[in-house]
Amino acid sequence: MKRIVLTVVLLASLFAAKAQPGYVPSEENLEARKEFSEARFGIFIHWGIYSMLGDGEWVMNNRDISYEEYKNLAGGFYPSKFDAEQWVKAFKGAGAKYMTVTSRHHDGFSMFKTEQSGYNVVDGTPFGRDVIGELYEACEKEGIKLHLYYSQLDWGRNDYYPRGNTGHESGRPDSGDWNEYKDFMYAQLTELLTRYPNIGAIWYDGMWDKQPEDRQEWKSMWDLDRQYELIHSLSPSCLVASNHHSAPFEGEDFQIFERDVPGENKSGFSAGQKITSLPLETCDILGASWGYDICKDGDYKPLSEIVGLIARSAGKGANLLLNIGPRPDGSIPEKGLELLEKIGVWMDRYGETIYATQGGCIPEQSWGVTTQKADVLYVHVLNHEDTIFLPLTGNKLVSAGLFDGSGPVKASQYKEGIVLTLPKPAEDTPDMIVELRFKNNL
Repeated sequence: MKRIVLTVVLLASLFAAKAQPGYVPSEENLEARKEFSEARFGIFIHWGIYSMLGDGEWVMNNRDISYEEYKNLAGGFYPSKFDAEQWVKAFKGAGAKYMTVTSRHHDGFSMFKTEQSGYNVVDGTPFGRDVIGELYEACEKEGIKLHLYYSQLDWGRNDYYPRGNTGHESGRPDSGDWNEYKDFMYAQLTELLTRYPNIGAIWYDGMWDKQPEDRQEWKSMWDLDRQYELIHSLSPSCLVASNHHSAPFEGEDFQIFERDVPGENKSGFSAGQKITSLPLETCDILGASWGYDICKDGDYKPLSEIVGLIARSAGKGANLLLNIGPRPDGSIPEKGLELLEKIGVWMDRYGETIYATQGGCIPEQSWGVTTQKADVLYVHVLNHEDTIFLPLTGNKLVSAGLFDGSGPVKASQYKEGIVLTLPKPAEDTPDMIVELRFKNNL
């Protein structure tokens, strides 16, 4: 194992040595960014041995579980109902263009075959199957991209040292080799990107656990240049992003906002996080937690709220990555599947106003948001008002009507802008969409 790690480290060093100062995305990377931005909707999966305890993905930290005792969970992990194709078909049916799955969470357990540690789903459980490998094959078959969540934080390895802000009560010895831990990460990333060559993105999390005040020190502590160069060298079309709740570092290809659409800070994670010109993604939960919570299973957001999240994210030029936590047996909760089906029906009917759109030229208002394509503006009315004003000038309005074709909308164009007089929506309408066509591109 040490020989493999040393070989990977040498290769990574050679990649970094050849890198030019400053990150210049490849043509493959830029094309992947475009595809990602047009996707607008993905499904997030938090699933691992923590699911067996039914108390979310942070249970090891929150309950101060010993790292030695926690690892015994792996010996009982046998998700007999896991069916990768069934998952992927359900997500595709919901209108998702990609899925992001936890390949390794903060507990350090790998959901893929790895030569770097026996603490993985193939070698360390009676299940003995490569979850990531099966999902990769299913995604390839169904034509949607697989993105991999990868935790930089680890509550179970001794070489994750010095400790960060979490995982202090796991009983690990107060010593370790930080460089050895980083070499372990490089080796695992190399395995993932060589074994599964068409991965769409590496979605990092956990860097916030060690966060010095100086950004450059933070960057060097984690060897970000080396990590990002390794990924881009092994897979030029693979995007890199990190959920560090800060401005993107050089080498990152899209910007993540946790439980906030860009520009908000309702969750408390996005304070001071300015919106950049990179592609954007908002991640949020379908239910009450990221990982399976047996006490709150089925406590899901209503369809109207989810539609609002999809529309508001697109209105800010962002994708929505919507999370669901499967049960420990590998099944998606029935209520979750029912809700995914409803989302799919809505996306099938109104997806044209979401997919491959840009954030609208009218910023978010009390009534909702706008998205646009070329000479078409889609007005998403999430909170009904009898009339709304759009400060659009200098472009002749050609037509105005409800997107579903149920009728025209009265639109009066003035020098100062356009006034829409809206019909009363049906009670079960989460988003009344008005389609405005103009003479010229917006």
